[in-house]
Amino acid sequence: MKWVEKEQIRIEQQLSNWLSDGERICMSSSFQTHSIPLLHLISTVTPKVDVLFLNTGYHFPETLEFRDEICQQFGVEPVLVESFISKNFQRGQSGLLPFAEDPDRCCFLNKTQPMKEAMTGYDIWISGIRRDQNANRREMPELITTPDGKLRYHPILDWNSKMIHEYRKAFDLPTHPLEAKGYLSIGCEPCTQKFDLENNRDGRWQGMKKSECGLHTDLVSK
Repeated sequence: MKWVEKEQIRIEQQLSNWLSDGERICMSSSFQTHSIPLLHLISTVTPKVDVLFLNTGYHFPETLEFRDEICQQFGVEPVLVESFISKNFQRGQSGLLPFAEDPDRCCFLNKTQPMKEAMTGYDIWISGIRRDQNANRREMPELITTPDGKLRYHPILDWNSKMIHEYRKAFDLPTHPLEAKGYLSIGCEPCTQKFDLENNRDGRWQGMKKSECGLHTDLVSK
């Protein structure tokens, strides 16, 4: 497909320019079905981009198995990013882990804060967010800085689900095993449910006024 070739050339040229300038580049991946095309594309055009995986400690076993399968297939060695605060010290006054009483705090401790710390070793962070995913991402630019002055690059911001499907089909990319069981948006196990077709909602933070974990709200310049 010609559009795929154009996208590969566009992204490769951008990365080549940064790498030739000595920029340190990483990309984050959640290892869901819809995030695999960008990971495949980046690993194809250059081996010089580190792949960060936020290991929250709450992932489905299937996600970890899928991550290992994909990394072996693509020749990627993931960099694990984890909270430096142990789960016991994350408990609130009630003794509950934060996902049970304050999911925003849980996301901060296990995603946002560790990612912010990890970014001290890089100049550019590649993220596979897309405009069609939610209202917050719809307003994102392709390039934006973090509050700490790091550059964020969103190379597939204008891709849609049809393009993701076409790319996956073109390269015969595997599907996350939980999709077949009705999980269409897969995050941490305590905060993920099967897709609710009746109410047309995804399965993340179901029943809450929450659609982001903080990575794409707190780690962008306002």
